[in-house]
Amino acid sequence: MSDVAELAGVSVSTVSHVLNRTRTVAPDTARLVHDAVAACGYVPEKMVRQQREEFGTIGLAMSAISNPYFADVVHGLDRRATKEGYSLLLAETHDDADTELRAVGELLRRKVSAIVLAPSGDAERTLGYARQAGVPVTVLDRFVREEVDQIGVENIESTARLVDHLAEIGHTRIAMISGRPGLATTEERVRGYKRGLERNGISRREEYLLSGGSQATPAQQAVTKLLSLPQPPTAVVVANNQMTIGAMRGLRSIGVRVPEDIALVAFDDFEWSDLFHPRLTAIAQPTLMIGEQAFELALSRISHPDLPPRRVLIQPTFQHRESCGCPPEEADKASS
Repeated sequence: MSDVAELAGVSVSTVSHVLNRTRTVAPDTARLVHDAVAACGYVPEKMVRQQREEFGTIGLAMSAISNPYFADVVHGLDRRATKEGYSLLLAETHDDADTELRAVGELLRRKVSAIVLAPSGDAERTLGYARQAGVPVTVLDRFVREEVDQIGVENIESTARLVDHLAEIGHTRIAMISGRPGLATTEERVRGYKRGLERNGISRREEYLLSGGSQATPAQQAVTKLLSLPQPPTAVVVANNQMTIGAMRGLRSIGVRVPEDIALVAFDDFEWSDLFHPRLTAIAQPTLMIGEQAFELALSRISHPDLPPRRVLIQPTFQHRESCGCPPEEADKASS
């Protein structure tokens, strides 16, 4: 507790009052204490005992507000949790390591019995904090090096398959708009893009690989930059659904048609992507199933804390439609 007090610049008694709620403390001071608690990884022993004794709530720490992919995952989690009599408590991380640490700290203070975490690019402190509190963590979507339960889709070969398909229909100038740097999913999908180029004998061009930051506006800027190159790509792989929206908007703004002028394929399917014109060729993740299985991992860990760490890798599916440039009759064949 003294370390927390020193970092927050307050007395030990003030820290005690904030954590135990034994006296009213100014909101700004309380916030300093809570931030210091998260930074130090301090968990009061009383809280640890309560967390072990009082089950019923699962904490979710993820960028659910800013990433529509996670909305469906949360729906799957909630559906399974409701069936088992659990409630969910959501904390927004914005994919930022410091915000993530504070979010998990708040979940721990609310005595959740387990945490499902979609980790930022640097989740080591957060995982250590939860470990010290004795609260199990299930990592979702982005695999980490730490020995914890994890679940996510296969990203590398799935992305390579998008490149394979573009190469099969004649493209050799294939670009990629990648996600936010530092995220495991970004790194894996970039590896898949490079693998697809290599095994199809296509030389990789550095100027064809741009980051869209996992957001629509940077992706719009990226696709505009790609099309302004002296030798622009004839096809683009976009690494998530938000960036696909930005890329489509950018292409439309400069009068470039999909797929007549450029082919576009994406990782992350939309619920309504078969209503696009053209309909979107994409890798589809089983988001509801991912959410449900993440809850199952968390629930079994609560019941059996001595189980060895588990890693569940789910295969996504290739949805073949028309944005790649294939004719409708071919795109309507069953995807495999």
